[in-house]
Amino acid sequence: MSAYRGVRIADFSQGVAGPMAAMLLGDFEAEVVKVEPPGGDRMKDHPGYLAWNRNKQVVSLDLETPEGLAAAKALIAGADVALFDHAPGRLEALGLDGATLTAAHPALVHAWMPPYGTAGAWSDLPAHHSLLAGLTGVAFRQGAWEDKPIHLVLPIAWYSQAVLGAGAIGAALYERGRSGRGQALTVSGLHGSAEAAPPSLILGEAPLPRGTPPGSNPRYRLYQCADREWFFLGTLFTNFYRKVFQVLDLEDAFDALEADMLAARDLLEGMFLSRTRDEWLEALRANDVPCAPIGRREAWFAGAAVAEGGLRTVLAHPTLGDVAMPAPSTRFSATPASIRSLPQAAVAPAWPAKTALAGSPVGGQPLAGVRVLNLGTVIAGAYAGSILAQLGAEVTKIEPREADPFRSDGSQFLAYNRGVRGLGLNLKTPEARALFLEMVATADVVIDNYRLGVRGRLGIDYAALKAANPRIISCSINAYGESGPRAALPGFDPLLQAEGGMMAAQGGDGDPILHTIAVNDIATAATVAGAVITALNARERTGEGQEVLTSLMAQSLLFQLGEMVTYGGRPANDLGGVDCLGVSALHRYYACADGWIGLVAETEAAALAVGRVLGIDLGSEPLAAARDSDLAGRIEATLAERLRAEILVALRSAGVAAAPVIRGGEALDDPWLAENGFVEGWDHPRLGPMITARSYATFSRTPSGFSHPTPDLAEHSAAILSAYGIAPERIAALMAVGAVF
Repeated sequence: MSAYRGVRIADFSQGVAGPMAAMLLGDFEAEVVKVEPPGGDRMKDHPGYLAWNRNKQVVSLDLETPEGLAAAKALIAGADVALFDHAPGRLEALGLDGATLTAAHPALVHAWMPPYGTAGAWSDLPAHHSLLAGLTGVAFRQGAWEDKPIHLVLPIAWYSQAVLGAGAIGAALYERGRSGRGQALTVSGLHGSAEAAPPSLILGEAPLPRGTPPGSNPRYRLYQCADREWFFLGTLFTNFYRKVFQVLDLEDAFDALEADMLAARDLLEGMFLSRTRDEWLEALRANDVPCAPIGRREAWFAGAAVAEGGLRTVLAHPTLGDVAMPAPSTRFSATPASIRSLPQAAVAPAWPAKTALAGSPVGGQPLAGVRVLNLGTVIAGAYAGSILAQLGAEVTKIEPREADPFRSDGSQFLAYNRGVRGLGLNLKTPEARALFLEMVATADVVIDNYRLGVRGRLGIDYAALKAANPRIISCSINAYGESGPRAALPGFDPLLQAEGGMMAAQGGDGDPILHTIAVNDIATAATVAGAVITALNARERTGEGQEVLTSLMAQSLLFQLGEMVTYGGRPANDLGGVDCLGVSALHRYYACADGWIGLVAETEAAALAVGRVLGIDLGSEPLAAARDSDLAGRIEATLAERLRAEILVALRSAGVAAAPVIRGGEALDDPWLAENGFVEGWDHPRLGPMITARSYATFSRTPSGFSHPTPDLAEHSAAILSAYGIAPERIAALMAVGAVF
């Protein structure tokens, strides 16, 4: 039995985010019925449709007819979850909004996942990830050579929205198990964008400078070798970076070059051009230096690392033949996920109407009362705790005296660690290990991202945790999984960007490009938070905890899920290029006289409308024109003389999808984003006023949001231990011997 067996989901969403959220729940045996309009899902011809809608029955209903709407409402009456992604106002017009349906069905979880926001000028746009990235400042945060927004070939914010949506639904189901009541929740594209690329600023400080496509830091950067092949050097931390200079026999120059980043970059560029990539990779890996070659996603998915990790699944399709897709990205020891089928056409099932559930409302946030001990560091492990904290979990960030190596007073660290409290613990001492296991006895969850084998050496592997508390949920992350020759290697996000094909895809036919968004880190953080919530729901059924394992490698597949689906004759994925502005001449970013816009015209009617508004001849096949074609040049020249606000009004009035592209810093005070609650201000006790994301989901009955500022190192040690029942005199003794600080 898996975590969501018996949970019924009526999925009315289309495209990427909503269907993928339902898919993640369906992988754990939720019964998902996907309701599509007579013409089908708007992305039914995309290869990813087969993955985003696996394990689902697909039915066709026309909600514009009385009969179709009545059938939809009958289905919802028997559902535990109703999932929608309609534009603001549309659900209200159909009587399918959260307030109406949860009033009629008190146990229902109503999940709304619109592609943009929930209100205001741009929230009714047709769904296009490029427009979302432009509206939230993400397009201007991606590294570039010139001052241009960058089109991302991966819909990263929608993948993030999908994982957050599944987690929020799981949190609402968990809370319903206690209260007996459902509620309405919203996880919008803005939530997905905020999680993927956290908006953050310490007021009074300059924002971080924009990066370059290879990376701006010499220790964390792309390098080309003598054979013109590229690799990524992932030495984010000084201990690894020093080893590079040992390999180069330049140890004596390390301190000077550590203080001069430009000189270090120039030196390393020259050195790495002296030998082939394979020679450098062999020498660096022999000295435990994190590095990875640039590869294509197709080779990565078909290769040994993915196979050894058990992350490739093949299913039979009646017309396409064998279809391969990434397997579930988390491994549960007791209630595993599974892919049981491709989407199957069906008739709407006759689910019996749900009756009221027993329970007593307890108030508070969805995960109120859940205790999490988080040993995770950097982004993937640490950020998972923050996502759980804004859902109400009591999260303790545990650090050694040398601290999380990512710890700083920078706005990024503060954003990734908000909402938790800090405990200083030296797990290398027997007293601290004994104390930690004592805390485990009354905790619910332990998270870590140690390298393979470290948990065992510390005496805190799952067997030890389970002995202390059979109900404990242990979630452990590493770079390359638990099996295969890579399992023990150190790993960082860009190494999986490199091998997993993300950098090559964004670079297209040109040089590979580092994603400024730490794609695999933010994917892992959201996935781990969702996996913890899934395991909590499973524990409600079984009474037992379990071990959950995942990796950055698994997320390199999950956040390319649609792009990884493989079968004979599969159409090619979109590729980027140097300072890529879009997909085609009519789907790309353009500069106006006073700012940038995103333009998307995908039909002949929309293309004709663009021509009329701009007063130009689009030629015979405008929809096929490339992003750097003559047509693109003529549109560029015309828009360069027009004011942004004026042209947006004209395009929108003509039925063309278009929106402003704002710079990253503008997202912190943009009126439309403010209307949608994108960010909020708060005060750090030592650093002063901050701006970061407000939350990653909203709930109608159990509020979400952050209760604590980001902690300083070990800021709350005594208070946390006291809350775990440790007597004051024992706390003092533990501090005296250095076990606690």
